[in-house]
Amino acid sequence: MAEGDPSPQLRKPTAPGAALLASAFVVATCGLIYELLASTLASYLLGDSVTQFSTVIGSYLFAMGIGSWCSRYVKRDELRLFVRVELLIAILGGFSAAALFLLFPLVDHFRVALYSIVLAIGFLVGLEIPLLIRILRGYDFREVVSNVLTFDYVGALAASLLFPLVLMPHLGMIRTGFLFGFANAAVALALLLTLPRAARLGLEKAVAVVILIALAAGFVGAERLQKWAEVASYAEPVIYAESSRFQRIVLTRRDDDLRLYLNGNLQFSSRDEYRYHEALVHPAMGRVASPRNVLILGGGDGLAAREVLRYPSVERVTLVDLDPAMTKLFARSGFLTRLNGGALTDKRLTVVNADGFRWVREATGRYDAVIVDFPDPVDFSVGKLYTETFYRSLVRLLAPGAMVAVQSTSPLVAPQAYWTVAATMEAAGLTTRPYHAYVPSFGEWGFILASAGTIPAEGRFPRGRFLTPAVERQLFAFPPDMARRPAEVNRLDNQILVREFGKAWARYES
Repeated sequence: MAEGDPSPQLRKPTAPGAALLASAFVVATCGLIYELLASTLASYLLGDSVTQFSTVIGSYLFAMGIGSWCSRYVKRDELRLFVRVELLIAILGGFSAAALFLLFPLVDHFRVALYSIVLAIGFLVGLEIPLLIRILRGYDFREVVSNVLTFDYVGALAASLLFPLVLMPHLGMIRTGFLFGFANAAVALALLLTLPRAARLGLEKAVAVVILIALAAGFVGAERLQKWAEVASYAEPVIYAESSRFQRIVLTRRDDDLRLYLNGNLQFSSRDEYRYHEALVHPAMGRVASPRNVLILGGGDGLAAREVLRYPSVERVTLVDLDPAMTKLFARSGFLTRLNGGALTDKRLTVVNADGFRWVREATGRYDAVIVDFPDPVDFSVGKLYTETFYRSLVRLLAPGAMVAVQSTSPLVAPQAYWTVAATMEAAGLTTRPYHAYVPSFGEWGFILASAGTIPAEGRFPRGRFLTPAVERQLFAFPPDMARRPAEVNRLDNQILVREFGKAWARYES
């Protein structure tokens, strides 16, 4: 070799090398998307997002490490193996979200299926980068390593931004899985068509084309797959389903029973929701002499607002709900507006789509009554809405004589969690009067009535289908199995409520 000629180890990337480096970006993006999909899906279906994200990501990274370690045993044909790995990831990753949604209502041990898929994908992803570096060994090693890792990390950044901002709100989990499975298979096919060494891999080319067609079909039929999964999950026929940026919204109907589910959790049944909403709203509203300015936190279905607007003195209602998809749905759909009495389009009501925790901390108004209708504290993002910090911010918004009512989970199923809410509100400086009501769809359900001052013994409220003064007096009596017990204060830095809630409901549902 003449002096000055580059050695084989110092070649600059050519077109095939550039294609391999570009594939590093794509496979890194796909790999993180599958990790985020599994974590988010587990959080949706199993609750407790911190636990699900921690265990899924930890398992995924562990499997990647095993895959990287096993790559040392590949002695030859790295390109063929790399292509096959890409095709396997395309199948497993692409179909993972759809498969897990379909399996959830059908298998008793869902976590076994979840972690089997996570570990399999993680193992294969762990093989990718070592194989890619070995395929590129004909180039300058220092440049190969730095370039491959650079593209890998940039791909991870792209995935972390795309997933919450674009993919989840616009495609949903099932379509996202198919899209990135398609990307993995497309990388494999692109390498097979551009690398001279791939000329002999005819079978792999045919398999790649078949997989691409299957993933494209899955992407097109994703909504149908989602509906099949939901038909298996719910006892009633699904009449509406939508994946918003924040949650999966499903409506079911059987005869005259309309039900709302958020992320698979029942929110109300039209047959008995009046019991829940009358019990939530009237003990607070009825103890304010002339409530004019009312704040509702949560309650995007407008059912609590319907009860609030029954008071002639009410002049302004501010409803703060995170998800615009919820408030728009319940403001525009005819059968839903009939249920909430058109509350969300009432001229006295203003809808604000914002995070309740942040909104309360920044708000400056004063309210005569506050109705807090947040979801149960299934994870830490919701648990912060039940913390001492949140309730202290809420106290600032109370006008003299104002009343607060908070839905507080079941004192029968989760008594420790229920009394934790009461203890937390008291730690924030509120006087409390806990109470409960029987709602057939949920069983015994708990609420906390609170005020920065004294709470009148009785209130005056419109007669409802369920609540009367005599019935209301009975709500404040607790039998021994739901009686008060010592409880810790739920703070941002401990989130004890989420753990207590999760333990209690896990025992109940097991």
